[in-house]
Amino acid sequence: MKIVDAQVHLWSQTVVPPNGLHRKVPQFTAEECLKEMDEAGVDAALIHPPYSWDPDSNAVAVAAAKKYPQRFAVMGQFAPDKPENRALIQGWRKQPGMMGLRWALLTEEQQKWLHDGTLDWVWPAAAKEGLPIAMLGGLFLDTFRGIAERYPDLRLILDHCGLNRHGQDDAAFIHLDKLVALARLPNVAIKATGAPHYSTQGYPFRNIQDGLHRIFDAFGPKRFFWGTDITRMPCSYRQCVTFFTEELPWLRGADLEDVMGRGLCDWIGWKLDGTAS
Repeated sequence: MKIVDAQVHLWSQTVVPPNGLHRKVPQFTAEECLKEMDEAGVDAALIHPPYSWDPDSNAVAVAAAKKYPQRFAVMGQFAPDKPENRALIQGWRKQPGMMGLRWALLTEEQQKWLHDGTLDWVWPAAAKEGLPIAMLGGLFLDTFRGIAERYPDLRLILDHCGLNRHGQDDAAFIHLDKLVALARLPNVAIKATGAPHYSTQGYPFRNIQDGLHRIFDAFGPKRFFWGTDITRMPCSYRQCVTFFTEELPWLRGADLEDVMGRGLCDWIGWKLDGTAS
């Protein structure tokens, strides 16, 4: 079984400190990440450049994918509010390992772009180019749903289980009904990244297992992607893996293989040989 992490960050500098709970280290290189992946039994990982603290992180990610095409691919980004960047989306996947786009839209200022027209050009352009887009849609589920409904040919990915990023335990699942309803839209998938963060209990995080099961049941194994966001996890990389491979009794067989990597690769078109399908 190939194990593919749906989200890691690499960076070469910290123009501002890494946000939230991310490791406060000046850099996290491809080689450092590979060492941790090897120790955890992870075959490959999808890099999400942390543009907010390293403006050069997109280039860092592309360089890693070019050097290690069997191990890394990229969900890249650029500043979408700058009109001169609009031309970048054409031929975006021609960059080494580039699979799609990811904007977290963490801040209130960035979330205004969803309503003031700043991002209106992105959705049809990405759909035309066949680029999946990942976002922290759990912060704006209604708006996320509206985008998915208006652009059914655009593949969208909800980051970090689609849960309430600002809550843990029961508070993480406050909009679970609205979240699972999104599964009715076939162009929406979900990254089950960062799951351990949502529990204040230790491994194996039993108090969030039922909630994850409900999300899995709604989206199915081919639209529910395991991953870590390892640089802010409260447990070891290996525990992030075994939480899914050993501790969830409802996840076995072909479903487990889909969740642990096959589904993600199919969704974004990653052949795991450095090319796009």
